[in-house]
Amino acid sequence: MIDYDAKSWVRILLRVRGSVAPRLVARTLMTTTLGVLAAYMYGHFRFHTPAVAHTMIGAALGLLLVFRTNASFDRWWEGRKLLGGIANRSRDLTRQLVAYVPEGSRALAADATRLLGAFFPLAMQGLRGETDLAKSGAPLTSGERASLEPLTARATVVLAWITSRVDALARNGAITEARLLAMDANLTALTDFHGGCERIARTPIPFAYAQHIKLFVTLWCFTVPFAIVDAMGGYTWIASSILAFALFGIDEIGVEIEDPFGYDANDLPIDRIVAHVEKTMADIRSSSLG
Repeated sequence: MIDYDAKSWVRILLRVRGSVAPRLVARTLMTTTLGVLAAYMYGHFRFHTPAVAHTMIGAALGLLLVFRTNASFDRWWEGRKLLGGIANRSRDLTRQLVAYVPEGSRALAADATRLLGAFFPLAMQGLRGETDLAKSGAPLTSGERASLEPLTARATVVLAWITSRVDALARNGAITEARLLAMDANLTALTDFHGGCERIARTPIPFAYAQHIKLFVTLWCFTVPFAIVDAMGGYTWIASSILAFALFGIDEIGVEIEDPFGYDANDLPIDRIVAHVEKTMADIRSSSLG
């Protein structure tokens, strides 16, 4: 994710990284070429198409693009809220483990918090479709790595391991039944938030909807030069290029942000969030368990 100063409009305007503009060059140039062709045909044969159809269709197209962008942004923002929920519940469970567990059972609590520190990076690695445990940065023992290696639901398995530690604390009398329920509520919430992230990552925008919008935008942009040429004349290629850049760009922005868990410039700052949560959890552990 790109950090920027919202008040510095010049830097925002001129920045290339994070912009969808480079991916629009080919489509915009094709529209420019059609604009030149439309001007030539109008100048020599007075050929043009009525503008009323494009005017009416353009309104419907605008609504479709707005809906498309809103749907993608809703996925992006929901993903951020789910990550925030995982972060908050991880910190809260760490707080409970270090505050509720007496001195004699601190080793078991420390092991649970260590595994909790492995949950977030493993969950994010699963969302990204990655499998190399060595690159996850999760604090796992060699035995735990061997157990997780053939599995796909690694983050969920780690939550089960944490649950077993918390249950052992309750069975040993280290925590009360009420505190066990409070911790289990956090573990259940982590499962729910993780499931919400998987729902976004595994459920793309329906293909028929995405295809229809792209087809609609392409047809409109590639035919609009012939509809505006009688009004724009030799400037048709400029006007049609601007229209194509705007409409293709809106659609491309929706594509960019609809899956917020990847490595694109506009995706969520997952690695930064994970590192911040790990630092916060480490601070809590060191202040109470160290």
